Amino acid sequence: MRHPKQTPTRVAPPPGKEAGKQLVHRLDGSQSPDTATATSAPPDDAVELRIGILLWPRFPLLSLAGLCDALRHAADLGDQSRQVRCSWSVLGLPGTRITASSGVEIPVQEALDSGTKFDYIAVIGGLLPFMDDVEPHYLAFLRRADEASVPLIGICTGTFVLARAGLMKDQLACIHPFHVDDWKRMFPKARFATNCDYVFDGPRISCAGGVSIIELATELIRVHCGPDRAAKVVHQMTVSQRSSSHISRRHALGYASADNEKLRQAVILMEKNLSIPLEISVIAKLVNSSSRQLERVFLAETGTSPSEFYRNSRLKYGRWLLTTTDSTVNDIAFECGFSDAAHFIRHFQQCYGVAPGRLRKALAGTGTRAPARDSATSPS
Repeated sequence: MRHPKQTPTRVAPPPGKEAGKQLVHRLDGSQSPDTATATSAPPDDAVELRIGILLWPRFPLLSLAGLCDALRHAADLGDQSRQVRCSWSVLGLPGTRITASSGVEIPVQEALDSGTKFDYIAVIGGLLPFMDDVEPHYLAFLRRADEASVPLIGICTGTFVLARAGLMKDQLACIHPFHVDDWKRMFPKARFATNCDYVFDGPRISCAGGVSIIELATELIRVHCGPDRAAKVVHQMTVSQRSSSHISRRHALGYASADNEKLRQAVILMEKNLSIPLEISVIAKLVNSSSRQLERVFLAETGTSPSEFYRNSRLKYGRWLLTTTDSTVNDIAFECGFSDAAHFIRHFQQCYGVAPGRLRKALAGTGTRAPARDSATSPS
């Protein structure tokens, strides 16, 4: 059984548009469809990440699609969609179907008794009024998986399912802000967080749902399959490189994880608020810490203060925009939370040793991207 590594790790930032295509070709160019058919089964020792999926009635289809598509991109070469390095399957009672909240029906692929062969069991919860509309076999299966030390993942209201079954114990739960009042009402003594995409707490993982599932799936892929697979997932699933979504910002900043929970939550808050930076005191309050405590954590884990880490992250995002878009330096400055271009240019030159405009001209002349010089922005 392979559990997530809890040591701080930095993954190299995925490349820009053209370099990204080259990366995927380089990663997947070693095998063509002619050398292996799309229906061939992978050997058991080739699969590095196995996830069994339990769907609760009226589950959100986006959560299932995000999880499966991330695994699909990481699992195989090119776009063949074979389950080579990752495998996934919808578990349940054979011959039955589960109806999503959108009305789409998903058939069960494997019986529940196959659960112990998976590295994780992921529960995608549904609309709360339908939580009890399941056969008793499902909850019994989850308890057996827990007894077999298989880590359980709660996605969207799947965390409610685990808590109702007594399987969250004292673990911290990641809850979507929409369901906070429901959580407080149903589990008044249970701990929860809303300012993050997912939470690892011992043998439990919880995810807010929505597009956050792509973040979680990418982290699991990074841990089990390596940073190259994680980079491929981000490249393949990020529709627009100019998007201001959290996923595209993490694409720019690189995927990082940290063992310290407050540090991890603080970094996520910073990544989500690059254009309009938060005060460090506000971030400290949101992660249930004091400014002084947060400063100690950042200095110990990253060697920089929170404010310096935050500024370096904004500069790193600016450098990514500079090298992957046609936005003006002035627009990039505002996008990265600087009051004007002069402030951005001064800090950028101090950080990278070259002015933004000169860097862009140099890269335009060579057709390459600048080497990274930004380890200070990663909690590793």
